Amino acid sequence: MIDALLQSTFIVIIGIITLYKWIIIISSLLSWVKPDPYNPIVQMLSRLTEPAYAFIRRFVPTVFGGMDLAPIIVIFILIFLETFLSRIFIGM
Repeated sequence: MIDALLQSTFIVIIGIITLYKWIIIISSLLSWVKPDPYNPIVQMLSRLTEPAYAFIRRFVPTVFGGMDLAPIIVIFILIFLETFLSRIFIGM
């Protein structure tokens, strides 16, 4: 019973991490075309991604040559978390 609960929890966490990676990718791609900032989807993506970017920017300078590398850093962190949690899950 507890094993099933832990498995389900890990699967949900991995799913959330995967979803957030896609949100960051979509937000990054949209930033290249300068979408309407009043569009509700653009606002939602900004509200979902900016806290993670701001957290990274506090510790690491992310702007190089006019390009913000915060999305790439966040994606690498999410890939690490996904892999780490998957290995823990496999080991259980």
